[in-house]
Order: sequence, then structure tokens, then C-alpha cells
Amino acid sequence: MIPFSPPRIDQKIIDEVVDTLKSGWISTGPKTKLFEKKLTEYYGSKSTLCLNSATAGLELMLRWFGVGEGDEVIVPAYTYCATANVVMHCGAKPVMVDVGLDFNISVTEIEKAITEKTKVIIPVDFSGFPCDYDEISALVSRADMVNKFKATTNEQKLLGRILILSDSAHSIGAVYKGKRMGSVTDISVFSFHAVKNLTTAEGGAVAMNLPHPFDNQEIYRTLCIKSLHGQNKDALAKFKKGEWRYDVVEAGYKFNMTDIQASIGLVELARYESETLIKRKKIFESYSKALSRFQWAQIPVFSTPEKTSSFHVYPLRIRKIKEKQRNEIISGISDFDVAVNVHFPPLPMLSFYKNAGYQMDLFPVTWDNYSREISLPVFFDLSRNQLKTVIQALVKSVQKVLG
Repeated sequence: MIPFSPPRIDQKIIDEVVDTLKSGWISTGPKTKLFEKKLTEYYGSKSTLCLNSATAGLELMLRWFGVGEGDEVIVPAYTYCATANVVMHCGAKPVMVDVGLDFNISVTEIEKAITEKTKVIIPVDFSGFPCDYDEISALVSRADMVNKFKATTNEQKLLGRILILSDSAHSIGAVYKGKRMGSVTDISVFSFHAVKNLTTAEGGAVAMNLPHPFDNQEIYRTLCIKSLHGQNKDALAKFKKGEWRYDVVEAGYKFNMTDIQASIGLVELARYESETLIKRKKIFESYSKALSRFQWAQIPVFSTPEKTSSFHVYPLRIRKIKEKQRNEIISGISDFDVAVNVHFPPLPMLSFYKNAGYQMDLFPVTWDNYSREISLPVFFDLSRNQLKTVIQALVKSVQKVLG
């Protein structure tokens, strides 16, 4: 069986985790702090906070910005449920908009959706391909949009406009106009889940890049408190001689990353550019080269003069088919013992959001993309022979369904 996206677990990872276990620091400690430092250096943000998930990072930043009941947050209809769920957790309303042919949120549709209640836009870098951040930034900075923005918290007043909170779960290592994701917009939130390019088993990070007069280091210290029960000292700080006493200054959350997670991340980050991205790019190029000779294959764009993907998901679309045929093709591929996936069932299709009144027919591009999409396996240990098997299984399955 060829799996879809297993993590890379080799002796380097094992040795680093064992080192952590033997060190006595298995929760938040020196390796987590080092991982934060290395991530900040890698993508060039102003500060980084590591957490137990990207979902935690998105919710933490919404709450830091003061998003709550009566507020609206614009999200793409085509994303994983976490993007909208965190908005619901805060008591606000997810306002869904359609996407473009590149799977990413449409700036034109964002503009139509902005109201006086809009506090945040969450663009999602689908499959690791960056959104149109300059265009989104120009939109929220436009005089009429700034005048429409109604600030209700100190953070909102200081920013003076809609916050751009990038769901960069897929896009660590992606490049937008010469900058790595993490240094491109106000805040970027990465995922280090087991299936991601760079994994810590579970985990995530918030990359802060807020403009003057924000102090991103001070925000980091504030978020450390919020992410650990509102406690003003973590275990590492309390470990210092005579520093056992701590206070709880707010009712915070349990979002911290552990050193066990960070130890995996440190190994993965050290070889990310030199090994991981190179291998994933080769897999993307191999798929595109092999499939470009078939008229039915709509090859995904993963590199332009302004954008380079992180090569996370290879979202192939099959031309001129219906959802039912797509599903039949996937079933056929599985008969060859090849695992593929679909990214993602759009939010309005999910029972929770459907029952809340969101309607799929309002998002035609999202539906069209989804109904024809098949995500092909991409992982570090995918061999040349396995790749050939995936392509053969796909081609035979499509030919069987389309005739």
C-alpha cells in the first residue's frame, strides 16, 4: 500500500527525542525556546510563539485582537474546518467568500464581504501556495475601508484597520515576492501536524510581524501568559533558583508546545531547505511532467515569478467531470493500493455549517474546484517506483471512468 502522507521518522529524529527524554525537560523548556528562535531566523519574522497546534494559534490571535460576539471574520469557503471553527469559538461570525482558480481566497469577494463588523481576514495558503497578500493589504489599508473599521479594543485601535491573520498551515517555506511566509503579513500561523511538510507530531507556531507601533516581543510575552493558563511564569522560568512563586493574571488557555515536540521540529527545520523542500518539489515536477500529456489533467500552479509553493499538497483537478465521477476515480485508484485524498470538503458542505445556514451554491468556484480535485501522495520517502505506480493507477482509473 502506498500511503498518502506519512511523516519522516528516521534515526536523527529518534536520537533527538531520546535526548529530550533523558534531559528531564519534556514539557515547555529550552528546546521549545530554541525552536522559536530558529523559526524566527528561518522566515524572518519579528517574533515566534510555538504552540500545541495551528488551531490554537489562530484562536489565540483572534482573542488577543479582541474578536468576540457581534464581530465578523472573513474566511474562504474552501478550507479546513479549523479556519472557521476558531471564529465560532470566539463567539464571532465566519463570513465565507469564494476562492479563485488557484484555490486561494478571492480578493474581489473579500471586498464585497467587508462590513463595519469585520475585524479580521483569514486568507488560507491552500496547498502551500501563497495568497495575494499585497492586494489584501492594499484593500484593508484603503481609506474607505479604514473609515469603515470600528475598533473596540486597544489592539484594534492601535492597528487602525482589519487584521490580516494568515492561515499558513500548509505554507512554511513558501515564498511570496522574495519573502518567506511568516514575514509577509501581520500574523502567520503554521501547522506542524503529522501530515505537514515540517512536523512536530502535533504543534504549530505564530509568526508575528505586526507594524509599528506594536512591540512584537512584548506581544510574545503577553501570548506566553495567555497560552499557559494566564500564568506569569512558565516551568523554565520557575526552575531558576528561588523563582518558584508565580501568579495567574488572567483565565488563559493550555496551548503550549512541549520540548518533545520541539526536538522533532529542530531536526526537521535544520534539513528543511536542503532536503525536504527539494524532494517535494521534485515530486511535484514529476507529477506535472507525467500528467501534462493528458488533456483531462488540470495541472496545479505551484510556481510563478512572484510566488513559490511549499509543495505541501498536489491538488490535481480532472477536467469536465462531476463529483460522482471524481469519487469513482478515487475508488479505482484505491484498488491499486494507492491512497489519495481530497482537500477539502468545503465548509458549507459540512453538517455544522450547513445547519447554520451556509449554502454551497453561493460559492461556485469553490464547488467546481472541490468536485474535480484529487490530492496525490507527496512525502519525503516516496520512491521513484512508488511515484510511477501512483501515476499509473491514476491514469488507468481516469480512463476507466471517462472511457
